[in-house]
Amino acid sequence: MESQQTVGRTFLPKLQAPPEWGIRPVTPDFRILRFLDFFVLWSSLGVGLLVLEAGALLVPGLSLGQALLAIGLGTLLGNLLLALTGVAGSDHAVPTMVLLRPVLGTRGSYLPSLLNLIQLIGWTAFEFWVMALAAERISLALWGVSGYGVWLVIFAAWCILLALGGPLVVVREWLEKFGVWLVYGVTLWMTYALFTQYDLGALWRQPGTGDMPFWLGVDLVVAMPISWLPLVCDFTRFARSSRGSFWGTFLGYGLANIWFYGLGALFILTLQVSEPTPEHLATAIMALTGGALALLVILVDETDNAFADIYSAAVTIQNVFPQVSQRLLVVIIGLVSLGLAAFLTMGRYFDFLLLIGSVFVPLFGILAADYFVVRGRRLQVDALYRQEGPYWYRGGVNWLGVGAWLVGVVVYHAIARGLPWLGASIPGFAVAFLLYLLLARLAGPHLGRE
Repeated sequence: MESQQTVGRTFLPKLQAPPEWGIRPVTPDFRILRFLDFFVLWSSLGVGLLVLEAGALLVPGLSLGQALLAIGLGTLLGNLLLALTGVAGSDHAVPTMVLLRPVLGTRGSYLPSLLNLIQLIGWTAFEFWVMALAAERISLALWGVSGYGVWLVIFAAWCILLALGGPLVVVREWLEKFGVWLVYGVTLWMTYALFTQYDLGALWRQPGTGDMPFWLGVDLVVAMPISWLPLVCDFTRFARSSRGSFWGTFLGYGLANIWFYGLGALFILTLQVSEPTPEHLATAIMALTGGALALLVILVDETDNAFADIYSAAVTIQNVFPQVSQRLLVVIIGLVSLGLAAFLTMGRYFDFLLLIGSVFVPLFGILAADYFVVRGRRLQVDALYRQEGPYWYRGGVNWLGVGAWLVGVVVYHAIARGLPWLGASIPGFAVAFLLYLLLARLAGPHLGRE
């Protein structure tokens, strides 16, 4: 009996939540995540029906070869930013929004916190929506019953419970023991089916319609890893080493993003999916794999994306209101996202992705310039949490940083609207990065340096 209880404790997920760290630095005894932990976490977060849908948007506007090139280049650019930003979190064990205080000022960081909260609630609602629609297809196929509203509530409740558990529980007790390995198996199954049942050589030779400029496609791919930038340090602050967090994040998310963007493009070209909607992709997956099991496994994995969004949304609010209970915020955010999910449509998804890129690509351009170049990865961690310190600037705002950020956003939108063939991600990042370096040089010691 005792041995059976031991086995149960070993393999069943732990439901006891760890302590609430809020936005304070994680203590050394909880900085335990290694390379494999981050590889598993980020490869799992890179998997999902929403990623398939984003990949499906690339074709047939681009040819298959162009789409795969855009996927590879966009993933490399966005993923490098993601992993480098995560290094700042693992260096000092603090969440992302707190790390914006040196570059924007303590109060200046409240604006990206608000924008991040909006995008995280939006992502959570999209996740609930896409999971419920796909699960509806399963229940219709198996039992002839829709149950959309019931599925919404079930997925929302499970994701809220995961967020209450926190990163250490989800990574060590759920993903590494169960979730990610099931998804790897199903993804290999889908990939094998595509390569053996369809003539991919003929698809490779098929030209695109030209409706999508190549660099706009790259922007669409960049947007996915960029959407995780405001969250990444919320997880890498638990890292044992910055090197492990960087390579685990870079390789894990890069592999999944390329794989699922590519599968999304192939689904549109091979399975005669008329529109890249959750319902159509769910039907295509079931047809390709011969049943609902593969789709069900992907849905189970999709919940960790919503977990990450809910958890980081709570941490983001605590950057402004640190005294509010994180667990209370988790429940409130989950319920708000559940209500919002009832009003979403697929037509808003493309614009949502590009809006994310326009805000956060330039923002992390100035963060990269400030942290890696101006400060050389050095911060006064205790000063991050007090007023009238080096990161308070004028009234709590570093207007030089805010100005460089806004210029980058304007450049991004100007290119996206007027010159979409040029691509807005690289210019938006470069302008914000270089302008901040110039302003920092002009400001000299008044920039809040140590």
